[in-house]
Amino acid sequence: MDSKRQQKVASLLQQDLAAVFQRDLPHVFPGLPPGITLVRVSPDLGVARVYLSVLTVGNSGSDTQQLDLVLDNAKEIRQALAKRVRKQLRIVPELVFFLDDSASYAAHMDQVLGQLHIPPATSNEPAPDNPDAAPKRPKLFADEDE
Repeated sequence: MDSKRQQKVASLLQQDLAAVFQRDLPHVFPGLPPGITLVRVSPDLGVARVYLSVLTVGNSGSDTQQLDLVLDNAKEIRQALAKRVRKQLRIVPELVFFLDDSASYAAHMDQVLGQLHIPPATSNEPAPDNPDAAPKRPKLFADEDE
């Protein structure tokens, strides 16, 4: 459970990192910059774990290339972030970047669930010709009489 201070700092870092990727360092990222899905900050506010989402889903090679590009430019990203948060934070946390694969996992689970064959449920409703009749009670045991 994160404290309120951790949550506020994480939210601030997420907004400012998105601005850094889009406005301050567009020359670093050809095409679309990675999206920031989540930022988690350590209790001492010294380390921020940044989860990145790459918008080209399905091509895992592109995902790792984008993460490598971010890791190669981590120092420049942290410096640009420091310029944005210098009035709000005393120390800019160390940034640790991770690839967020929740979108590809959700797509995989959707595909798996789409392949399931679920038979329709049997109805306990009365027959349409006699609506006053009581619904049939389901059989609980094989040797039970109706």
